[in-house]
Amino acid sequence: MSLRGSTETGSVKQSFSHGRTKTVEVVKKRRVVNPGGGSGGNGAPTQTKVSKPVEKRETPKPSPAASAGRAGTVPPKPQGKVVRRLSDEEAKRRQMALAQAKKIQAEKAAREAKEREEREKREAEERARLEEARKAAEAEEKKRAVEAEARKKAEEEARKALDAEEAERKRRQEAKQTAPAGTAPKGRGKDSPSVEADSDDPLSALGGRIKQKRGFGGQDTSKKEAPKRRTGKLTIANALQDDDRQRSLASVRRAREREKAARAKRGGSNQPQVREVVIPDIITVADLASRMAMRQTDLIKELMKQGHMVTANNTLDADTAQLIVEDMGHSVKRVSEADVEEGLIAPDRADAALKPRPPVVTIMGHVDHGKTSLLDAIRKANVVSGEAGGITQHIGAYQIEAPSGDKITFLDTPGHAAFTAMRARGANVTDIVVVVVAADDSVMPQTEEAISHARAAGVPMIVAVNKIDVPGADPNKVKTDLLRYEVQVESMGGDIQDVEVSALKKTNLDGLLDAIALQAEFLELTANADREAYGSVVEAKLDKGRGTVATFLVQAGTLKRGDIVVAGSEWGKVRALSDENGKPMKEALPSQPVEILGLGGVPEPGDQFVVVESEARAREVAEYRARVKREKQNAQSAGTSLEQMMAQLADAEIKDLPVVIKGDVQGSVEAIVGSLQKLSTDEVRVRVLHTGVGAISESDVVLAHASGAPVIGFNVRANAQARQEGERSGTEIRYYSVIYDLIDDIKGTLSGMLDPELRETFLGNAEILEVFNVSKVGKVAGCRVTEGQVKRGASVRLLRDNVVIHEGTLSQLKRFKDDVNEVPAGQECGMSFANYDDLKVGDVIECFQVERIERTLD
Repeated sequence: MSLRGSTETGSVKQSFSHGRTKTVEVVKKRRVVNPGGGSGGNGAPTQTKVSKPVEKRETPKPSPAASAGRAGTVPPKPQGKVVRRLSDEEAKRRQMALAQAKKIQAEKAAREAKEREEREKREAEERARLEEARKAAEAEEKKRAVEAEARKKAEEEARKALDAEEAERKRRQEAKQTAPAGTAPKGRGKDSPSVEADSDDPLSALGGRIKQKRGFGGQDTSKKEAPKRRTGKLTIANALQDDDRQRSLASVRRAREREKAARAKRGGSNQPQVREVVIPDIITVADLASRMAMRQTDLIKELMKQGHMVTANNTLDADTAQLIVEDMGHSVKRVSEADVEEGLIAPDRADAALKPRPPVVTIMGHVDHGKTSLLDAIRKANVVSGEAGGITQHIGAYQIEAPSGDKITFLDTPGHAAFTAMRARGANVTDIVVVVVAADDSVMPQTEEAISHARAAGVPMIVAVNKIDVPGADPNKVKTDLLRYEVQVESMGGDIQDVEVSALKKTNLDGLLDAIALQAEFLELTANADREAYGSVVEAKLDKGRGTVATFLVQAGTLKRGDIVVAGSEWGKVRALSDENGKPMKEALPSQPVEILGLGGVPEPGDQFVVVESEARAREVAEYRARVKREKQNAQSAGTSLEQMMAQLADAEIKDLPVVIKGDVQGSVEAIVGSLQKLSTDEVRVRVLHTGVGAISESDVVLAHASGAPVIGFNVRANAQARQEGERSGTEIRYYSVIYDLIDDIKGTLSGMLDPELRETFLGNAEILEVFNVSKVGKVAGCRVTEGQVKRGASVRLLRDNVVIHEGTLSQLKRFKDDVNEVPAGQECGMSFANYDDLKVGDVIECFQVERIERTLD
């Protein structure tokens, strides 16, 4: 709509499409204001038929005095403006409404921001899609350029062929002109169509020949058809598609299959290849198919034909797999599953350079004979002060530098009887054993055990007589007592070195180091450091912040950061190396103890570790060892033979004390389990539900609660969740730091589970002289005590013809009419039994007492 100046006032001209117009009349009404403030007429506002508003002229309002004069009335008295105050409730509602409005506005802003982010994400995806489409178009363009180049080359070749054809045509024309009249060229009739004669253009002539040869019927296909009008939705695929029709992938595949079948029919080169299939003890169907290079479905069909209903994940035994492989035409190579460990530690090369290495010395002896104190004096350290109970409960590995400059590696083993396995491991990985004997105690049980371990390992010994400064010390007595164990020291004409030292006064420590150096020189210890490292696991623990921490003793090779190691049934990559003091190291040489991080689990102490070439090999070896270990445990727990079933029935009569054990290191847990198993007898035993290294977790408490067992923590504590679970379920958690206390408590608990011993004490005999029937009492026997005495409440046996026919309690004992507690021999009395009346004259009553004596474990 538009208002034009040429139109008359009160009319509006409207414009429509296709040049149509229309004039609309506007009706205007002026508002008349009455003197009293009312409006004249009907007071309706101006009405128009257009949407654009029209300005209104307002008449000035008359003053109140003039209005009052005209109306003849008194004007109203002006009043002041009254401001209405809001009540507290209204103010609160308004504040709530304002807060709600602000919240809505914030939510709207957040929603708009989220929509804007999604819109930007969609735009980015669209741009990426367009970029991919552009790249695809460029690739298609390059492809078309290559095809055009190929077509251009084909046209050049066709042009060359055309030139040759033209030369041939000219030659034939010349030959025709020179030939006699009426003769025709050889091989063509008189009426044969001649393309050469009908066309002067060489290209058109060649095109005609091609059309005639291919049978196109002379149709001109060189011109392209007119482009068709596009129908349907325009997409990128439609925009980029080539008009030239290409061969489909299915067609190519069918052609290849036909060619393959044809070669197979001809008996060509596509003969089945004979393979050597390696078959272990157990193999899966999928693995067997992969080793024979055939599809799993085909192998499953062959197995089904032979009556084996299997799937790809089922396992086959070696015999069945061998039959299948031989039926398929392959050769078989049977191997054992244990072959994965073959070649794990490769032998040294013949030209390997062997270098001298430090000796590994193990300190062994009885508990509290000063082994750790002696090692502290040599290392100038103070390990003893930090040990609970003043005894060594872990195996420690240290390397020191002697005053001569030579390095010596020491292994400190516990002397307690519970740590026998630790001492045996220390003797197996060592070169020299130093047996420490206190001069005041002489030879003790663990001293004898240390000598036995050293002899079993076949390593030389050095006897260190310690505590020579203690009053009452007698080194000669020690040397003499050692003769009982076939240990003859040099001072007594033998070949075993002996050194008298004092760890407290640091006396003659250099003499001990010199003896070790002399013995190492005789052994000529060497190792190859330029190979993959291998050695033994000395100790392992689980640290909360660092994970699994294992102490390795390298026997050969060089252990570096990043090496992939297998230790027992665990494997991992070495992430960090550190010495016994926690200082980081770059590498560990032979005979050097080192702490490593990176294993997936806690290995067993004494396990051998070795560096392998890849993670796949490490995983294969670790899984095999873990499977063998698990199968061994399952075989021990599940017996199937008759003897095992009888043993299980006998075990069912033994009282069990279930426990859950968590320790700081694997060696301590092993020692605790071994000591508790030695406490078992034919009546009571300790049943270890679970062992582990690290803090007590909630799962440990749940397991203990389900079996009614306590949780034993050795040098570890329970976390917050475990403590809460223990308080909620009432499960007992015991903490120990000294193995003595732990074993003593468990021993006391087992002693309380033993049935008390019942000891019978004879009191006397009585003979029945007469039997009386007393109302409300029953039968009462009149007896004479013939031996000893009888007591009321004691246990009695009724003998008839020296055969026991009843055993019960003496309920009443009377002398005349009075109740008495006991009747001595030679006197008569009345007796009655509790709940028994079959009494006869001549029966003998034997009276005795039973004492319950508590038993204890030895």
